[in-house]
Amino acid sequence: MSQPGGAAADRESDATPGELALFTDLYELTMMQGYHRTGHDPTVTFSLYFRALPADRGYVVAAGLAQAVEYLRSVSFDDDALAYLTGLGFDDEFLAYLDAFAFSGDVRALPEGTLVFPNEPLLEVTAPILEAQLFETVLINQIGFQSLVATKAARMRDAVARYGGDQSLVDFGSRRAHGTDAGLKAARAAYVGGFDGTSNVAAGRAYGIPVFGTMAHSWVQSFPTERAAFEAFVEVYGEESILLVDTYDTVGGAETAMDVAADEGLDIRGVRLDSGDLVALSKRVAEVVGDTGIFVTSGVDEYEIRRFCAEGGVATGFGPGTSLVTSRDAPSLDAVYKLVAVEREGELEPSMKLSTGKVTYPGQKSVRRIERNGRFREDQLGLRGDGGPGEEQLVQVFEDGSLVYDVPTLDASRERAREQVRKLPREHRALRDPEAYPVRVSDPLRVVTESTRRDLEAQYGSGPS
Repeated sequence: MSQPGGAAADRESDATPGELALFTDLYELTMMQGYHRTGHDPTVTFSLYFRALPADRGYVVAAGLAQAVEYLRSVSFDDDALAYLTGLGFDDEFLAYLDAFAFSGDVRALPEGTLVFPNEPLLEVTAPILEAQLFETVLINQIGFQSLVATKAARMRDAVARYGGDQSLVDFGSRRAHGTDAGLKAARAAYVGGFDGTSNVAAGRAYGIPVFGTMAHSWVQSFPTERAAFEAFVEVYGEESILLVDTYDTVGGAETAMDVAADEGLDIRGVRLDSGDLVALSKRVAEVVGDTGIFVTSGVDEYEIRRFCAEGGVATGFGPGTSLVTSRDAPSLDAVYKLVAVEREGELEPSMKLSTGKVTYPGQKSVRRIERNGRFREDQLGLRGDGGPGEEQLVQVFEDGSLVYDVPTLDASRERAREQVRKLPREHRALRDPEAYPVRVSDPLRVVTESTRRDLEAQYGSGPS
């Protein structure tokens, strides 16, 4: 059974503004109080990016920008939040600053659904450091997690397109997600990545995602016979019925389902398989149900979709769960939020860290994508304003604290992701050991990086070996 979502609200959770403001690590507030007390509040730029792709990933799909936008628009410290911070020992003058807190800076970001590669910023914040410091935890949380799940979903959609027969994909993973908010955001991110809907009703309401559902084994077990269970369900839901046929004997269950449908004079929507040798069983069930849909919902991921299709399995839809919402084979994006520019004498100057294995490219960035013959060929990572070939990928989202970006609908972000994956050459989309997509560092950025490094090494030494 399915039900389309309502108008796409794509809103944040019901957390209060104060609760969202406190969604930060203590050291952010500790540093902010230190900045405030010492009068140290230069304008800075922080860049949110990742240094390396997760295992077997040739790309990442940017997601979560809508939640970041809503957070930056609404972040404030209410009386309960301020009272809690008082109990932690923060001083009155700093709490007065927080009481009047509002974002006043600039943000540039990749639109949701854009493919992103190592060292390219998903988002850059330019603001007084007293503001920009606060956002590290929540921005990594919202953008990092959703980008991870959107990428997993896009790989499944790509696997269906390349190896299958354009089967539907529905998120069935909420119960295995790491908390209710993670379940909601995973459903949203999966939709961005190309899924057709979710089983989670709250996600459908919150984000306007179509919702789908069938029945559980408990429905069948609660009736005296499997036939009685199917008859009761069909009596209520008619041709929209999808009957779970593997509670006792899968092929026998499929035969019973079709007998019940025939007795009622109905073309039911489908049957669902949730256990056993899905390839072999789907073939046998297909002989029984004919053109009736077959939905497969057990242990599904991009690798299983490829295997299932390669071995001749029959399905009209898949319902991935645990592997999707946890991105089980690559559960971390390792996104970071690093300071890349600091105001000195009224000008933003490039800044970087020298820690071994964690070097940061300094300065505000540009990401330009070169496309030829309908395919992405190369990215150029450069300094903002570099120019050069290709199309700039970063867009202005906030300017002087005001939202200047028309946030796309979830459907538009979903379509962008599908189009971007389609344009990426196949060798970079391989499910195992994809070839690295070329990202060239521009000459100006390389020069600035080396000069900044030399200056820092002259002042502090070469750093740890």
